[in-house]
Amino acid sequence: MPVDLYYISLSPPCRAVMMTAYLAGVDTNLKMLNLMAGEQMTPEFLKINPMHKVPTLDDDGFYVTESQAICAYLVNKYAKNDSLYPTDPQRRALVDKMMNFDASTFFPNLRDFYVQ
Repeated sequence: MPVDLYYISLSPPCRAVMMTAYLAGVDTNLKMLNLMAGEQMTPEFLKINPMHKVPTLDDDGFYVTESQAICAYLVNKYAKNDSLYPTDPQRRALVDKMMNFDASTFFPNLRDFYVQ
């Protein structure tokens, strides 16, 4: 059964989740939201994600938000091995470091550059 991924096409965090799902072999049903039309504020979506953010993953009624958490969840549940998210603590720390760099430094600066 595919997972549902609520996303917007130009979002780097959404793209990261889409790439991770692809690499982990997860069948994904993409559900694009029109944020300009306020689709993230509908009662139906707010039941799924009260923070009204994308990406949001629906895995048969289990909802995960925040791109890094979604990526880790997809790999932990669906990947055939640990090459994307290693089980070795030192190797995993390197992956976690880059995911945190993306969330705390890279993406905010990228967003501020494009959204003025």
